[in-house]
This record gives sequence, C-alpha cells and structure tokens, in this order.
Amino acid sequence: MEVTGHAVHLIGDPHMTALLHLDASARRTSISRLLGAEFAAAWRAEHPDGHYVHRDLAADPIPFIGEGWTELCDRVLAHGSTDLDRLADLVNSPAQQAAWEIVEPLLAEVRAADVVLIGTPMYNYSIPASLKAWLDQITFPRMSLAPTRFVVVTARGGAYSPGAPKAIYDYQERYLRDFFAGHFAVQDAAFVNAELVNARHDPALAHLRDKHDASYAAALDAVRALGKEY
Repeated sequence: MEVTGHAVHLIGDPHMTALLHLDASARRTSISRLLGAEFAAAWRAEHPDGHYVHRDLAADPIPFIGEGWTELCDRVLAHGSTDLDRLADLVNSPAQQAAWEIVEPLLAEVRAADVVLIGTPMYNYSIPASLKAWLDQITFPRMSLAPTRFVVVTARGGAYSPGAPKAIYDYQERYLRDFFAGHFAVQDAAFVNAELVNARHDPALAHLRDKHDASYAAALDAVRALGKEY
C-alpha cells in the first residue's frame, strides 16, 4: 500500500517491521537526504514486506508547540501518567484538544516504528528548527520509546568528530544522544556523520575536499551496512 500527501509516504503491511524515515534538511538534494535514502533503500531491500513511512519535516513543517500542549504536559505531570495510551484521556479543554490533534498522528507514527531514521544537517552547531519542532510535539514527561532503535545520519559543514578543533561545538549529535536517552530511554542510538561538506562550496576549505570525500564515502558504506543490519 502507498499513500501520498502532506509529504508522508506509507508502504507495506503495518503489522510487519516498520521504519519511520524523517528528513529535516532545507535542501532538496542534500547530503543528509542522500545518506538517509541509502539507509532506507538497504533497509527496505532486507524487509520487502516491511512498513515504511517517510515524513519530510522541511517540506511539511510541524507546528511549534503552543499553550494547549503545555497544559497537556502539566496534566500528565499532575496525574503521574506514563502510559502513552492514556494521553488522550487527559485532554480536558478545546486548546488541549487542538494540541492533541497535532500530536496524536505524529506520536502514533513513532510508536509504530521499530526503527526511526533521522536525516539532518547541522545548522549553527545544532539541529534544524523543523526537527526540534517534531521532537517537542512527540515528547511528554517520563515517557519511554525503548526498545525503538534510532539511527541519525548527518551532514556537517566542518569537522566536529572527537579530536577535531571544533568538536566542543557539536551540539547536534551530543544534543540528540542526550535527548534520546533522557526523554525516550534510548541509550544506543547510531550516528553516521558526513563532515566537511562546505569544502564543496567554500574556496577557503577547498584544500579539505579529499577529506570530505573520504568522510562521505565512509558514511555511505556505514549507512548501507546499518540498513542491512537493522
């Protein structure tokens, strides 16, 4: 089955193994999108009957959270609720209902997934606002998404791997690892980073093009292997 619309594509039997694939890059042909597509292709080859969902957070942005969402979070805390199946029961105002209508389909997608694949660039040392909006909408106090497996494929303009001079400015992988662990109880997220992407565009970084090409090639190999493994 395939349904298109609002930048969401669903393929396969929903009772089979499921992959939720998110893209956050503002570029239509970006490195993070290409890496994510390679992972998804490898995964789907291994799971021909699997359920595949693609959501483009840049083309179809998720709304920022509003006051109704904050009220719903307050009710979760007040009731000490950790059961995601009971969230709808806590809604008790029109503002909360409007918030829940945004949250419910997004949360259902991620809860149905065995693997969540996130393709994201690094923007200003961190993640795009489109990805942060998605994370905010689906996150509630004391929830858990374990044992869902998270894979993040990234593109970075510079070099931020351990040992690089700018490693201390990496608020992309560090933030997401902490977020998954602290909010979702997911400790073992896999990250694949393609670095020095700006060497393709910036004359001042042209001398690093070989290093970028090597990083990109290694990232391609890694995502193809992970797609088969997951």
